[in-house]
Amino acid sequence: MEIQNEEMSGSCSYRPCSPSSVIIPAMRLKADTVILSIEKLIFGGQGLAKKDGKTCLAWNALPGEEVKARILKKHHGVFESIAEEILKPSPRRIEPLEEHFLSCSPWQILSWEAENEWKRKIAMETYGRIGKIEGGLSLPITAESSQRNGGCRNKMEYSFTSSEQGLSLAFFERDTRRKKAIEPCLLADPAINQAALRALEWLRKEGIPETCLKSLIIRSSAEGETLAGLFIKEELGIKNLPALPESSVGFHLYYSHPQSPASVPHKLLRKDGRDHLVTTLKNVKLKFGLFSFFQINPSLFEKTLDDIAPYLDPDKPLVDFYCGVGTIGLSLHGNYKTCALVDNHEEAILCADENIRLNSFSNCRAVLSPSEKMTDLITPEPILLFDPPRAGLHPKVIRKILLEKPPRVIYLSCNPSTHARDIGLLSPAYAVKDLRLYNFFPRTPHIESLCVLERKA
Repeated sequence: MEIQNEEMSGSCSYRPCSPSSVIIPAMRLKADTVILSIEKLIFGGQGLAKKDGKTCLAWNALPGEEVKARILKKHHGVFESIAEEILKPSPRRIEPLEEHFLSCSPWQILSWEAENEWKRKIAMETYGRIGKIEGGLSLPITAESSQRNGGCRNKMEYSFTSSEQGLSLAFFERDTRRKKAIEPCLLADPAINQAALRALEWLRKEGIPETCLKSLIIRSSAEGETLAGLFIKEELGIKNLPALPESSVGFHLYYSHPQSPASVPHKLLRKDGRDHLVTTLKNVKLKFGLFSFFQINPSLFEKTLDDIAPYLDPDKPLVDFYCGVGTIGLSLHGNYKTCALVDNHEEAILCADENIRLNSFSNCRAVLSPSEKMTDLITPEPILLFDPPRAGLHPKVIRKILLEKPPRVIYLSCNPSTHARDIGLLSPAYAVKDLRLYNFFPRTPHIESLCVLERKA
């Protein structure tokens, strides 16, 4: 799961809104508007309201508010909308710091305390309803207040558009394919913002038109280094790449087919510098590339590692499925007997294999394979560790766990819905030992969660 990107300033702070009506100036009210009374926030991040027996969801709307919302579409009988005028604001509403907030971090309008409270409420409802977890949930949430103004994301993806300033960085407007010109984004590591502005300055100087550009991906390390990839839709004869400052380890130019909606590297056209970053977690060096999965909020992720470590056993093997570059398994080296790292992404496994050598770990190995094709590793002996994509665990993996019943399953997830589903599927053989949340994605509705399952007697 990946988000998008303002120049950070130490003077930035969130300011409460005026109690008077709030109008979003960039939008114009249209005829298809409706007055809504917002009841609560839901899993996707919108405010929920009932109107004439119909369910309405609204962005830029908070519980207790009365808003004038513009209907965007009707999907499966639910009306989706954006609140363009706040007739009765919530006392917990604050002024967003960015005009483009709905594109990247729609909960900028919510106070920090309320954001974390609502993430707990939404998660508790999800785990109770879908996971059928009994006995009540405390669901503690770990968050860093220093991240309330952003600056924590180590990967950003930008589009491009034309504006009064010429070529500009852009994000897509919420629930549309229209692009909105932006400044570098509040969410991003400041090093990424600086790299994005340098790339934009170079593109303007080279006169490369928006119509030839697809996207710009920039990653950063905790050490302040950046790696960038520019994706273009035509094989232009670009001879000179932007000069790399000391903080940038590499800049790559890719051709990506225009009919591909994603930033797929169909052909490497030019490159300068390295194709990877190196960072340190728990005194373990980790190499990762532009396309391999790496945790997006490293400082908070270290606290997650601290919570996982006590559930490993130095006398038992560990199987780390969906391992990426080995971020969890290798960072917790010393807490298990042996470790098998499994992932289906070739770049990630190549990095994982190199990370094993880089740290001289003799009891670890990396395997390139989809997890559902490596279920032979699921036996009654090892502890299992999962950090899957949003879709959750493959049914073959669930069936093999229930058949073999290993002693413990440690499951990190970025999607409480599929997390709760899989916990429920494993409940005939496993009990929840620990379940907690992390605010990896401040100012957005996204939630990271950790569950530890113990085999029932």
